[in-house]
Amino acid sequence: MSRIWARSLRGRVTLIATAVAAFVLIPAGIGGVAVTRTVVTASVWKDTRDAAAAATQVVRDGRTVSGRIPLAIDEVDLLQVVTPDRRVIASSNAAALLPPLTNIWPTPDDRIVSTTTCGSDGCLHLTAARVSSAADSPVVYAARPTPGVLATRVLEVAIAAQMALVLALVAWVTWMVTGRTLSPVRAMRSELDAVNATDLSRRVTVPRGEDEVAQLARSVNGTLDRLERSAEQQRQFASDASHELRTPIAGLRAQLESAQLYPEDTDLETLVDGALNDTDRLEAIITDLLLLARIGSRVDVVKERVDLARLVREELSCRQDKLPVQRDLAEGVVIEGVVMQLRRVVGNLLDNAQRHADGLVMVSVHAEDGTAVLAVQDDGAGIAPADRERVFERFTRLDAARSRDAGGTGLGLAIARDVAIAHRGVISVADSPRGARFVLRLPLA
Repeated sequence: MSRIWARSLRGRVTLIATAVAAFVLIPAGIGGVAVTRTVVTASVWKDTRDAAAAATQVVRDGRTVSGRIPLAIDEVDLLQVVTPDRRVIASSNAAALLPPLTNIWPTPDDRIVSTTTCGSDGCLHLTAARVSSAADSPVVYAARPTPGVLATRVLEVAIAAQMALVLALVAWVTWMVTGRTLSPVRAMRSELDAVNATDLSRRVTVPRGEDEVAQLARSVNGTLDRLERSAEQQRQFASDASHELRTPIAGLRAQLESAQLYPEDTDLETLVDGALNDTDRLEAIITDLLLLARIGSRVDVVKERVDLARLVREELSCRQDKLPVQRDLAEGVVIEGVVMQLRRVVGNLLDNAQRHADGLVMVSVHAEDGTAVLAVQDDGAGIAPADRERVFERFTRLDAARSRDAGGTGLGLAIARDVAIAHRGVISVADSPRGARFVLRLPLA
C-alpha cells in the first residue's frame, strides 16, 4: 500500500480529495438527518397538540354529533374522548371501532401529555389532554401514525446513498482531472528519459497556457539549454586545454629527446633554461585552470570589505612592470569580495595591458551610480568591436597584434570575467580613442 501511495501522485490526489469530501459530507449528512428528524418531530407534536386542543374545545362546547368529533387537522385523524372508566364516548371516524389508544391519563396538574405508543399495527404519535381539571373529566386522545421518516431508516439510507454517489463522483472527477493535468508531466518524463549526456539537444513539449505545468516545462527546457551550453563549453574547454598543454609538453619533450640523441652537442644550461620555461608555462596554465574551477564554488566563500584603490596600490607595489603605470585612484570605493580573486583580476588586467601597450598603461578607480568602477587602459593596437566578447573566452586567439605569445596563458581575461560574475559584477571592453580599455564594475558594499 505504501509503495502504491509513493508511486502514484494521481492516486494520492484522488484519495485526498475524496477523504476531504467525506470529511465534509459525512458530518453534513449526519447533521442533516438530525435536523430533519427534529423538524418533523416538532411538526408532528404541534399537529397532535393542536388537534387535541381543538377536540377538547368541541367537547366543552357540546358540539359532538352522534359521538363523532370533526377533524381539525387532516393528518391527525385518530381522535377519542375517553371517560375515567375507560369508555370511549366520542371519536373520529377513523378511531370509531378502536379501543382507547393508550393508557396514559393526564393529571389535573399536568393536563397535556405527549408520547409515542407502538402496537402490532405500528407506532403512533399521541397527545392526551384533559377536558377540565375536574376529577371525573374525560380525556381527549389525538394521534396520528408516526411518519415514515421517523419510523424507519429510509432517510438515513437515502442520505447515505446520496453521499456515496457524491463521493464516487468526486473521486471520478478528481481522477480524470488529475490525469488530464498530469498528462503533460508524463509526456515530459518520457521526453526527459530520452535525453542523455551524448545528446542534450532534445527538448520537452511545452503545453499551452501559463499554468504551473507550462512553467515547469519552460524551466526544464531552460535547464537543458544551460546544460547543453555547459557541456559544449566543457568539450571546447577540454579540447583547448589539451591543445594548450600539449604545446609546452611537446617543446619540453623535443628538447629532452634532442639531448638524449646528441648529448655531445647539447648545451646543458640552454636545455635547463628551455625546460624551466616550458615547465613555468605548464604550471601557469594548470594554476589558472584550477582557479577557474574554484571561482564561484563554496571553496571561496569568505568575503570581506575591500578598499579597491588600496588593493590596486598594493598590487602595483609588488610588480616590476616594464612600462609606467599612470594612476587615478579615488579613495573610499569599498566593495565586498574575495581578496585573492580580486587581486588576481587586477593583476591579469595589468599583465594584459603591459603585454599590448606601446608606452603607457593607465589604471583608475572611482564610484559611479552605486557601483565601483576599475578601468585599465593601454595605448596599444586596441581590440576590434567584433572581438570584444571573444577575448573573455578561454584560450581565444586574436590577430598577431594581440596574441598571447608574449607570455600569457590565454586564461587571464576568462578568469577576470568569472570573478566578476561571482561577485555580481560585469567586465567589458569599453570604447577608447586608442588602445584597449577594460572596465570592471562591481556593486559597492
